[in-house]
Amino acid sequence: MAEVINMPRLSDTMEEGTVVKWLKSVGDKVEEGDILAEIETDKATMEFESFYEGTLLHIGIEEGDGAPVDSLLAIIGEKGEDISGLLNGEVASSGEESENSEAPETKEEATDSSSGGEIPEGVEIITMPRLSDTMEEGTVASWLKKVGDVVEEGDILAEIETDKATMEFESFYSGTLLHIGIQEGEGAPVDSLLAVIGPEGTDVNAVLNAKPTDTAKETTVKEDKKVEESKPETNTNNTSSVADGQRIFASPLAKKIASDKGINLADITGSGDNGRVVKRDVENYQPSQDNVVAPITTSDSKASAASVLPVNLPVGEESTEEVKNSQMRKVIAKRLSESKFSAPHYYLTIEVDMDNAKASRSQINGLPDIKVSFNDMVLKACAMALKKHPQVNTTWNNDATKYNHHIHVGVAVAVDDGLVVPVLKFTDQMSLTQIGASVKDMAVRARNRKLTPAEMEGSTFTVSNLGMFGILEFTSIINQPNSAILSVGAIVEKPVVKNGEIVVGNTMKVTLACDHRTVDGATGAQFLQTLRAYLENPVTMLA
Repeated sequence: MAEVINMPRLSDTMEEGTVVKWLKSVGDKVEEGDILAEIETDKATMEFESFYEGTLLHIGIEEGDGAPVDSLLAIIGEKGEDISGLLNGEVASSGEESENSEAPETKEEATDSSSGGEIPEGVEIITMPRLSDTMEEGTVASWLKKVGDVVEEGDILAEIETDKATMEFESFYSGTLLHIGIQEGEGAPVDSLLAVIGPEGTDVNAVLNAKPTDTAKETTVKEDKKVEESKPETNTNNTSSVADGQRIFASPLAKKIASDKGINLADITGSGDNGRVVKRDVENYQPSQDNVVAPITTSDSKASAASVLPVNLPVGEESTEEVKNSQMRKVIAKRLSESKFSAPHYYLTIEVDMDNAKASRSQINGLPDIKVSFNDMVLKACAMALKKHPQVNTTWNNDATKYNHHIHVGVAVAVDDGLVVPVLKFTDQMSLTQIGASVKDMAVRARNRKLTPAEMEGSTFTVSNLGMFGILEFTSIINQPNSAILSVGAIVEKPVVKNGEIVVGNTMKVTLACDHRTVDGATGAQFLQTLRAYLENPVTMLA
């Protein structure tokens, strides 16, 4: 009998898994204990073995795809076995989709039959343009053309109010204004029918009922592109002015081209409506020597803005790229957000004298086959301080506070996809050399994604160290269900005051983030005082 295999829950926080690679193909023989696939969880990539024998009959999740826990992963059974009954859910869904997909087609056919023919040649459908990146709806403030008027390319059709400004909208086509779709004062969404331009005498009703053709769609795209090009970059008013206050009428596209070429619009004779300057006027303009712009001096600094030299601004191409978030990154984002917004964080910072710590480390590392880092000393000091301040080694539950009598310190380790926190179990009982060896081993395996879920669970306190990257001071988000996390900065050599004299010293800043529900300010401060005592006198950790 065929066995259904679902996406397993490979860690306590796993809600979704991604199939990195299938090690078996449909039709392959599978033995109990064979590795079926490599599955990426929120913490690691793990091999998933089969608990059944038989033939792999079906793969439900392809390589690279993710799915929630308990989704259909695979089916194993006897070769040639009918598994359609197990896939009925999928088949039924497909059937419903097929039935539903027929309805729109029928409706569309009915619409097509009721609509007229195709849009006549030479007729242009103009829709409400998107005149700003945030515009979703526009209002026609006024029409500058009425039905029956002749329209030339570049003529202003209407003034349209967007979410940012009222802008003139010019025609990109020549012909007769046959129809106005949105009256003055009315608003409509972007891409709503605004107007129809075409040959005089065209049957407008036939056009409005006609089925849009691919050409019409291409025209709309072309129009949108032109509108986008015609947007003014800084000035939303489509008129300019000269020193005597006389208005200069110019299309947005003409103004942009003139600005790019450094041409004064006052020097151009417009050929559009009411002497309006349009694109062709700017492109055909030939400046004379009298129109060459001279540099501005102090004496004429109040002269017209038309005499300002054009500024050459950088021109580039905007580009973006979307990278699919890994399961690890999704879970990190979710858990950190939950921690930050559910636990009332507060932060305490102290500066620690590390002179004795440096001297002690040098002596320890002078012994054969022993290497201890400052991070190892911090971990040991934290574990011993937690023994003296059990309130910091707690977990908040709504109805009770759980006091952890064991000390498991988590160590934040950066990996390619984010952050993992391997846990040193019973850290207070470990020596400095044991801590150093364990941290080094776990860090290597974390970066190779070889840690097991059990090695990343159960922490009661966490340490995050960015001092190795030169960070002097920072704050961290609590790794719940912990009540606190320690952020460790770099050791800095600087002038300090000792015995009333300024001398060269070595200091390190550490910041304790506390959950105020379990750790009060005084408790956090006392913990840091004990931590400082251990770090400034490392021999006390060995006593």
